[in-house]
Amino acid sequence: MDLCTHGPSTIPPVPFSALIFDFDGLIIDSETPLFRIWQEIYVQNGAALTLEMWQHALGTQHGFDPYADLAARSGVTLSRDEWVPRIRDEHWRRCEDEPLLPGVADRLAEAAAIDMPAAVASSSSSAWVKPWLERHGLASRFATVCTRDDVKAVKPAPDLFLLASSRLGVPPRDCLVFEDSPNGLKAARAAGMWAVAVPNALTRPLELPANDLVLDSLAGMTLRELAARLHDLSPR
Repeated sequence: MDLCTHGPSTIPPVPFSALIFDFDGLIIDSETPLFRIWQEIYVQNGAALTLEMWQHALGTQHGFDPYADLAARSGVTLSRDEWVPRIRDEHWRRCEDEPLLPGVADRLAEAAAIDMPAAVASSSSSAWVKPWLERHGLASRFATVCTRDDVKAVKPAPDLFLLASSRLGVPPRDCLVFEDSPNGLKAARAAGMWAVAVPNALTRPLELPANDLVLDSLAGMTLRELAARLHDLSPR
């Protein structure tokens, strides 16, 4: 893989040789529909759900329990046996028309052209992530897909990223992570990887933890341009 051989525009080598993508909110915006579903449920039961509350659910599992929170705020207890499948099915339905977020396909095509391996590392389940990758024609672009089914601890723990690194055969320090959520960025830094924040419409208002770079979208920079921006940063 070679990002650095174009005559006068040659750039110094940079310490990343593999890409790791989050899924929800980074490849497709599946986070906003789920937040809206729960906001509607709260309103129907005389309560309000804010982003400040919901942010703890982003990029992880069990960071925020809307069932328990709604019961505490409104006195309404929803049956999980009934509502989990209802919400799951509605979430699928609302995500059907969600496009790939800007730049995702371009960066993956660019990586493939230079034989740079890519992985997905998601706190969601394999049953959620893999069908969407197939639906959008991206499954073949990833050497491996790591989900919560594969690890004991999800983000903000580093386990998913370390597993992806191991499966790719690339040391953590040589992996560049694209993440939209605070929990995901914490996990990337804990794994000792380059952490590039790509907040979406939902996560943009949130305070981001330490990262190496913030992009408005993955369409904002090519991999060569990312290399040029990152090569001056001190190695970790």
